[in-house]
Amino acid sequence: MTGVKICGLFRECDIDYVNEAAPDYVGFIIDFPQSHRSIDAERARLLRQRLKPGVRPVGVFVNQPLETAAAAAVRIGLDVIQLHGGEDDGYIAALRKRTGLPIWKAFQVRTADGLRAAASSAADEIVLDNGYGTGSVFDWSLLTGFRRPFILAGGLKPETIPQALRLFAPKLIDISSGVETGKVKDREKILAAVRAVREYQR
Repeated sequence: MTGVKICGLFRECDIDYVNEAAPDYVGFIIDFPQSHRSIDAERARLLRQRLKPGVRPVGVFVNQPLETAAAAAVRIGLDVIQLHGGEDDGYIAALRKRTGLPIWKAFQVRTADGLRAAASSAADEIVLDNGYGTGSVFDWSLLTGFRRPFILAGGLKPETIPQALRLFAPKLIDISSGVETGKVKDREKILAAVRAVREYQR
């Protein structure tokens, strides 16, 4: 069964929307100023407290010092840490040991080389993406013959989710810009994205 994650929450109403939609995971982007969705650990902690039980919080970090990421994970009360920078296997192992949390690692899929790095990663789960919230789909043809289970991200929209599920049966659909209107989360699109995943698998 494929799960669904709604990423990039930063407003109280975003939490209300996901509580209604009930995805499997939600993501908070922590201290990454290049993203308009970035929040600090204290803000994430307060938003996390509003989540209803069963919706699991993921913290997204980009090239943060290990101690910083570990401390934020504890402060927020994360269930998963997701890395989107140049973090290597040593960093992943150390962070997993320090926090006891599963570590997901995102890879930009532009060429077959990116997929080879993803296939051999020490992360608990790999996220295949086009970049940092670009809202664009990468070349899905590159996934032909790829064997490792993966989380699919990058340019997904509620209306393209069924195609992604049919082609790849990913472990998780990770969607952010595809459930936004004017760079903020859209209740109807969030509901539609979660519904698309759930209804496809009935």
